[in-house]
Amino acid sequence: MGHDTSYDALLHEVCVGLGFCGAIVDGELQHVDKFIPDQGIVSADQFVDWVFLAEGWDPSESDALRHRAGLRSVFLKHMGAEAVDARNLR
Repeated sequence: MGHDTSYDALLHEVCVGLGFCGAIVDGELQHVDKFIPDQGIVSADQFVDWVFLAEGWDPSESDALRHRAGLRSVFLKHMGAEAVDARNLR
């Protein structure tokens, strides 16, 4: 299955492959896209933290820590760098 952008492929693997698709948090549907700024540099660690926040998880909790390395790896695989311009995540 093809994806239009590297970010589309990243989101597909994060959601379909790993099950991190966002959740309803405090009565509002959350998704990692809501946390990405319009401009600036986004690191793999920031992206992973935002994935957890979209799930309603504290990024420092043990459940999140168990998944951190895998999510970072997926970011690096699809985005090709430790940090990318936020515009590449659109």
